[in-house]
Amino acid sequence: MTTLTIQTAPIAGQKPGTSGLRKKTRVFMQAHYLENFTQAIFDAIGGVGGKVLVLGGDGRYFNDRAAQVILRMAAANGAARVIVGQGAILSTPAASHLIRKRGADGGIILSASHNPGGADEDFGMKFNGANGGPAPESLTDLIFARTQELMEYRILESQDVELERLGETRLGDMVVEVVDPVADYADLMESLFDFNAIRDLIAGGFRLRFDAMHAVTGPYAREILVNRLGAAPDSVVNDRPLPDFGGGHPDPNPVWAKALMDEMFGQDAPDFGAASDGDGDRNMIVGRGVYVSPSDSLAVLAANAHLAPGYARGLAGIARSMPTSRAADRVAERLGIPAFETPTGWKFFGNLLDAGRATICGEESFGTGSDHVREKDGLWAVLLWLNILAARGLGVAELLREHWSEYGRTFYSRHDYEAVAADRANALIQRLRETLADLPGQAHSGLVVESADDFAYDDPVDGSQSARQGIRLNFEGGARAVLRLSGTGTEGATLRVYLERHQPDPAHHGDDPAQALAPVAAAVEAIARIREFTGRDHPDVTT
Repeated sequence: MTTLTIQTAPIAGQKPGTSGLRKKTRVFMQAHYLENFTQAIFDAIGGVGGKVLVLGGDGRYFNDRAAQVILRMAAANGAARVIVGQGAILSTPAASHLIRKRGADGGIILSASHNPGGADEDFGMKFNGANGGPAPESLTDLIFARTQELMEYRILESQDVELERLGETRLGDMVVEVVDPVADYADLMESLFDFNAIRDLIAGGFRLRFDAMHAVTGPYAREILVNRLGAAPDSVVNDRPLPDFGGGHPDPNPVWAKALMDEMFGQDAPDFGAASDGDGDRNMIVGRGVYVSPSDSLAVLAANAHLAPGYARGLAGIARSMPTSRAADRVAERLGIPAFETPTGWKFFGNLLDAGRATICGEESFGTGSDHVREKDGLWAVLLWLNILAARGLGVAELLREHWSEYGRTFYSRHDYEAVAADRANALIQRLRETLADLPGQAHSGLVVESADDFAYDDPVDGSQSARQGIRLNFEGGARAVLRLSGTGTEGATLRVYLERHQPDPAHHGDDPAQALAPVAAAVEAIARIREFTGRDHPDVTT
């Protein structure tokens, strides 16, 4: 085997976002593209000589080829060992757990999360640190800087490594260890939750449906829900991971998981439904005839987490991303624990979790998790829901109603305007920034603006600052709206508009969410002039 030093040149646009670098698959397949970014990661972390890394991905198109390239480059750069999921497969939370369990120096995760997969769709790559969490901005900035000056990369000339067979092989001087991608994670889940209580619940006739959306959680869900908890084999559907996710969009929301929604709102519906995304870090929860918003899910899980053995000690704090509704804040207040508001991106929770200041975290974009790993975790949320239902003896709808009666209902919705021309989306946000000082006191659609700002975050652990994280519009009476541009798309810009309104009166908890939020939506349109800037009469996706 020969180590090659390949001459290259900087490639524009390799700036990692909140979840690593995401581009069209064919962009990653271009000459030197993957190699440049891989070498930039290795260089930015101080080299990989003598280090141990974890490698795996969600199985999307190009996952297998990219893994082989990264292995050859790790060997050429002097890595001591790379631990790889069998078939180059690892869910994102499982990769985070494996990094932590094995004391690895970090890991590379190949995924574009909830984005579609295929030759003409999306691919992604990110680095997670030794704590198992996504690289902080300080490191992603170093990675980007290195991509702008890189002139060569190192790669081993060799045959492909056999990744379907468990065990150790050598690639040059480096050990490649292929491991079962499911076992360690499933064991971790069994240590956190009362599997006996969940088994008894299922044995008593409780029916569930988990839609893996032809993504990475299929094998994990089958092992845990069917093999370990005794659910019927057909409780897990679309469980075979496919490179193009079966032609679907692996985003667990009511739009893309429509088949599950139809079943849960149809006749003879199961008691509990859930779906997960491409890499297994997101989740959607549905009861018979009732949809649980991610913000409500975070609040309910936080309020009842003590019922699971792994959280019987109580919570140190609750953290949520800024666009997530303030429903969880009311739980934190009742429990007498801190509530943290961070920018969007799971990496912002890492310091709070590492410092023991937060136990449960959540994002409105269908992501919840805890201090068991340093990523959001879809199956973890599903199992905590099942543990709570088993302990409380309630259905999903009953548990929601009880929660709202105690804390009030926070009506919530997200409107996505996708693939908006970047210049128009940026102009909308810039105009809002320029008018923030004039907004307080203005009345629109019966709502009066109480305050308006561009959210900035001061990390309470390390003092780092993150500015311009999204426009917040607070209205008198508890309504709120947030506008921000997402960093997870690969074309144009995605404008996300978040609408929220708290309703303490139980007589109105059954109101239609769209009607309850209509005044907030109208006020935002009047203030932001979304139609004018985007050319859209309505959002592309509403969740």
